[in-house]
Amino acid sequence: MTENPNDLDQPEERVPRRVIGTPPPRGDDSVLGTRPATDEPIVYEGAKFPDPVTARRGERVAALLFLVSFIAAVAFIVSYVAFQVGTIDRTQVSNLALGASLTVALLSLAAGVVVWVRQIMPKYSLVQERHPMSSPREVREEVEKTFLQGADESGFVRHKLLRRTLLLAAAPLGLLPLVLLKDLGPLPGTSLRHTVWKKGRRLLVEGTSQPIRAADFNSPGGILSIVPDGYENNLNALAKATLILIKFRPEDLKPGTKLNWTYDSIVAYSKICTHVGCPAALYEQTTHHILCPCHQSTFDAADGAKVIFGPAARPLPQLPIGVDGEGYLIAQSDFDVPVGPSFWERGDAEAEARGQA
Repeated sequence: MTENPNDLDQPEERVPRRVIGTPPPRGDDSVLGTRPATDEPIVYEGAKFPDPVTARRGERVAALLFLVSFIAAVAFIVSYVAFQVGTIDRTQVSNLALGASLTVALLSLAAGVVVWVRQIMPKYSLVQERHPMSSPREVREEVEKTFLQGADESGFVRHKLLRRTLLLAAAPLGLLPLVLLKDLGPLPGTSLRHTVWKKGRRLLVEGTSQPIRAADFNSPGGILSIVPDGYENNLNALAKATLILIKFRPEDLKPGTKLNWTYDSIVAYSKICTHVGCPAALYEQTTHHILCPCHQSTFDAADGAKVIFGPAARPLPQLPIGVDGEGYLIAQSDFDVPVGPSFWERGDAEAEARGQA
């Protein structure tokens, strides 16, 4: 059998290797086409590739940065689960861990891409020719040639370690929004209609966490900011349960105040403004007015904290108080109405009350 001499001159055709992150070949229509089975870059006109030593060093540095980005992104997710909030110190630790890990993840990823571009990709000048808006076949062929050239020059095909570590670093970053979606739920249910106040819970001075004897709080016109015993550092509880405690002369109290919820002319009101929830803690002794500094809602503390000015729609809720066996002020129960800006939960509470009636 005689061999055809022309067959000896034909190079052996090879199937191009499948690259992670690229579509499968489709014959002559493959996006990346065919290229020689070598790691050496194809030299394009006008392109100046870095020397192999610099490219290899850049690949290792970029790969290291991508690995750091991956580890930091995983640390962000772990920090979100491990460092819960609830107190000022725990919230500070959580914010520090989340901010630091996310910063390292994003900066490492960005630095890795910069190293990739500066030490691996070639340098050359591009000239853009002006042409009609229509796209004839010649233009499409030129676009395809430019795309294939750019894909090869980027090193994405030739540098496996670089490609795989980049994909590894990017994978957890795509999951971060899903983790943060946890803060959208669950629904509050009826929790917004209640606070941690209950019968027998002591009133503590905010800041010092000291209980208050009714006999020691005997100066008319005095005012204290109060937190519930056992929840001094629980920010979620304090957002609804913080009080203002005011001492009156008996003759100053008006019919709007529930006298059987007071003790020795001491009245406890919610500190949370019923407009948008700002702390209503400014008190004018001569007029007995409580002022919210955010939008100037004004309440008459001597008359059940009813609204006398401003956008607030209802009085500050009053908390029933008494004393325990040692003379310390305590709560007799929770508030009988929702506290704060109850434009969402007050309707549910009223509906529930109508249902019970």
